[in-house]
Amino acid sequence: MKTLRSGGFTLLEVLVALVIVGTALGAGLRAVGSLTANSSGLRTSMMATWSAENRLVQIRLGKEFPEIGKRGFDCPQGDLHLVCQEEVFSSPNPRLRRVEVSVFDIENPNRRIVKLVQLVLRPRL
Repeated sequence: MKTLRSGGFTLLEVLVALVIVGTALGAGLRAVGSLTANSSGLRTSMMATWSAENRLVQIRLGKEFPEIGKRGFDCPQGDLHLVCQEEVFSSPNPRLRRVEVSVFDIENPNRRIVKLVQLVLRPRL
């Protein structure tokens, strides 16, 4: 007796193919979710950098020679509520001061997003 074989797939082959496709789709969704979270973090970091740079540029353009010490102030950027902390230190050269501006998210004040440092020269009178 001869058996005729049809040209289709068996149920087992179809199930294996579905498992492979399901695994690939799951991995793709995880990758997209990771990219979305990373994009949000990069946006926050960029906005925080702009806030810190704004303060440093303000010091430079205003020809300020800030007093030694620490102070905090709001520095919102876009829809983000950020808080900047400015620390001014003396340097071995009395004509220079080191200014550090750190930026924190107001919702998570223990996490510093960015810190920028700049030396400021005392303006000539």
